[in-house]
Amino acid sequence: MGDTEVVAATEDSAERSDQIPVDQQAPVVVRVTSLSAPDSPRLAGENDEHVRLLAESGAKLPPIIVRRETMRVIDGAHRLRAAVLRGEEEIEVRFFDGNEDDAFVFAVEANTRHGLPLSLNDRTMAAARIIASHPHWSDRAIGSATGLSPKTVAAIRRRATGDGPQLRTRVGRDGRFRPLDGSDGRRRAGDLLRADPTASVRQVAAQAGISQGTARDVRNRLLRGESPVPQQRTRPRASKQDSAPRGCGRDRASLLRTLKNDPSLRFNEAGRTLIRLLDSSYVMGDEERARLFENIPPHCVGAIAELAYECAQVWQEFAEKLVEHGRETG
Repeated sequence: MGDTEVVAATEDSAERSDQIPVDQQAPVVVRVTSLSAPDSPRLAGENDEHVRLLAESGAKLPPIIVRRETMRVIDGAHRLRAAVLRGEEEIEVRFFDGNEDDAFVFAVEANTRHGLPLSLNDRTMAAARIIASHPHWSDRAIGSATGLSPKTVAAIRRRATGDGPQLRTRVGRDGRFRPLDGSDGRRRAGDLLRADPTASVRQVAAQAGISQGTARDVRNRLLRGESPVPQQRTRPRASKQDSAPRGCGRDRASLLRTLKNDPSLRFNEAGRTLIRLLDSSYVMGDEERARLFENIPPHCVGAIAELAYECAQVWQEFAEKLVEHGRETG
């Protein structure tokens, strides 16, 4: 990544005002000596070569991010050292108004999404620290912050918590609380509604610790004489054609060929669109995956991973609804 790209990427991070508690007023100029050492996620400290490149670039570096309460540098340790190397006594800053734990999360996110990327060890240790400070965050939310997969975060969480008590809810990337197992909440809601059928959905949701949509579903189930907890969905038994491991190129090609030749799909626009989407959303082999990994710029990793997660979720929901529709129509 060139110096100009480093500067542009850093500016992008500093301007994410909809996601981070950073003062978006004009940057403030402060003396370098007034700043405290950073609480950096980089276990080995700053990279001397990167500092030298920034110092020699001659470019005006973006403001660094500083926690207002302590004047500790959160994002911009390399830029700060570059300014000192240039002989500058003052530097532009923007203030972060969150607490110390949230400041560290921001530092990890910033260093994951731009500039000199964090090492895998840096991100792993950062995830363990965030699990300790934000145990209610979901594996996916922590993975998004650290550039790790949710499965990796889950493994780190298991190592960190062992057999200790586990939280019953987690907060996702959208800020919503979700139960790890919704059955207990549904049962509590069922008990509340049986005791007081006139209770509002909002009251039941608040007392049972579930969403209003779930509380409404529980009410409707009770009115139909059903259990508040729906029966667990199971995947349909795989046919011989489906029994091969996922990712098998020959199986996939055969299935797609069959669908492409099916008149009921070929001769309507919705069917052709579905085939195009399935054809483009192929399962990557090891070689293809490695080639893509090697060509993804470090500052794009977070955004690409987030979009990949969203695509996977869309297809998963589509598959589940499709299977349910197949059962209903026989």
